[in-house]
Amino acid sequence: MKKTTGMDRSITGKWRPATQAVRGGTWRSEHGETSEALFLTSGYTYDDAQTVADRFAGEDAGMTYSRLQNPTVAMLEERIALMEGAEACRAQASGMAAMTTALLCQLSAGDHVVGARAAFGSCRWLLDHLLPRFGIETSVIDSADNDAWEAAIRPNTKVFFFETPANPTLDVVDLAHVCGVAKAHGIVTVVDNAFATSALQRPMDFGADVVAYSATKLMDGQGRVLAGAVCGSREFIDEVLLPFQRNTGPNISPFNAWVVHKGIETLDLRARQQSANAVALGSFIEHRLPRILHPGLPSHPRHDLAREQMVATGPIFAMDVGDRATAFRLLDALELVDISNNIGDARSLMCHPASTTHAGMTQEARDEMGVTEGLLRINVGLEDVEDLKEDLDRALAAAGL
Repeated sequence: MKKTTGMDRSITGKWRPATQAVRGGTWRSEHGETSEALFLTSGYTYDDAQTVADRFAGEDAGMTYSRLQNPTVAMLEERIALMEGAEACRAQASGMAAMTTALLCQLSAGDHVVGARAAFGSCRWLLDHLLPRFGIETSVIDSADNDAWEAAIRPNTKVFFFETPANPTLDVVDLAHVCGVAKAHGIVTVVDNAFATSALQRPMDFGADVVAYSATKLMDGQGRVLAGAVCGSREFIDEVLLPFQRNTGPNISPFNAWVVHKGIETLDLRARQQSANAVALGSFIEHRLPRILHPGLPSHPRHDLAREQMVATGPIFAMDVGDRATAFRLLDALELVDISNNIGDARSLMCHPASTTHAGMTQEARDEMGVTEGLLRINVGLEDVEDLKEDLDRALAAAGL
């Protein structure tokens, strides 16, 4: 591969996903390094005054400041965009920086957003608290009700915002239907794809306009750094999102970008294996639980839709064990699986959303979403699934299940 091949879409666009994950976005310096270089710099120097003037005028493609461009960050952005099937991408400091940027860059006072009621706690906080502070109206609906999306549209509706699968209840949105409704009404769809990533699901293939990520999760995959990303058309990224990012600064550090860039090399392998482990583990314990939620299991109400939209159904599932006391007994009995509120890690992790990721929400909102006191969320990792079965079998027994 030549030094700049990884940045040439006429070549990389023909590669298959696993190859894109390893080679896409690679740009080698004059040293010809094998592993992509880490550029730890805040600014750049120039040989003459006209060069810097041309760059700031947008007439020269070179670097100006690391809040706008950095070679390491640019490699990550190209790799993510390539895998997503997007024209462009901008990396962010965290997943929530990505969600906030994707929304605020295009919304103004008087606009209206329709969002899915099942969402990560901080994403619901954006809908329930932050956007209304700026005079932006919001409505939350049952995302599984296809008719509810169109029914919620107002003359000032500008954005549909949702996750699929959703955190932590694994609600699955009909991407083709919802994106079709949005396009028919001139509404922008913003999809949080963190539970799947492009390795398992590409929302733009179903008509989504903008795809946002917590790259902290499966993209990094080893629980090391915070990162986010927003993908979209070149016009959206350069003309709508970039002015917001330029002037508010939710930028990722070059080091974090480099870590995620290297993590993506194994994303395809990890995501598929962790998905298989999740289905195997879920199938093993399902008969012992009042309720289990994973789109890879036939018991999920949108199992068939998930299989149509996704290459594999992801590493995360939720299970309801009845009440908080039982949930805590199960967590405390774990020997292999860690108690942690992160997801996407190569290690198996379990948490109690009502007291962690969704603790900041009102009881009414949690009830509306189905985040009960007995709900547990598990990220299934890359351990031998037989060891995971033994650990869950022991913990379930200790919890009286």
